[in-house]
Amino acid sequence: MKNLILLFISVFLYTNIYSQNIDLINPSKNIGIKKWSIVNDDVMGGISNSSILINNEKNLIFKGYLSLENNGGFASSRLDIRQDNLKGVKFFKIKLKGDGKIYKLRLRQQNMRASYSCDFKSKKNEWLIVTLPVENFKPTWRGYSYSNYPALNLDKINSLSLHISDKQEGRFNLEIEYIVAVK
Repeated sequence: MKNLILLFISVFLYTNIYSQNIDLINPSKNIGIKKWSIVNDDVMGGISNSSILINNEKNLIFKGYLSLENNGGFASSRLDIRQDNLKGVKFFKIKLKGDGKIYKLRLRQQNMRASYSCDFKSKKNEWLIVTLPVENFKPTWRGYSYSNYPALNLDKINSLSLHISDKQEGRFNLEIEYIVAVK
């Protein structure tokens, strides 16, 4: 037990002393609040909708309605992050309050068809911090996974997006205090 406690303390200290955080979204610092675009299933005939806004608490809100009509079923908001150097990032950390639904953080590389996606689950009306290791991001395109796709190159990421799909029809609401990349 003593060795386990020492290991935990060592990892905690190492992570806090030697890791470098890169703020990708932090509205209280005016980071990640501009250059958002909406990409919903209406590009394929669906009728889902979404929006991005900043609330009075200076948190980012991704909300809308996911519809399965007309072969729809996804809503997303995309942020241009071309200026950030993500080389060496080990994981992404998100502080969020949600509605109990499953969302995706997606990373898109320049000149690549697929994006790299990692799921995270929210808890209804409860704040939590989720950690998404880089190795958990898998290449996907239009709902299909690719096993023989080039590995994620963090040096070439030009956007990140918040995404909801997987037949979770109905209203959705995700509040984000921050998203940081941790080296």
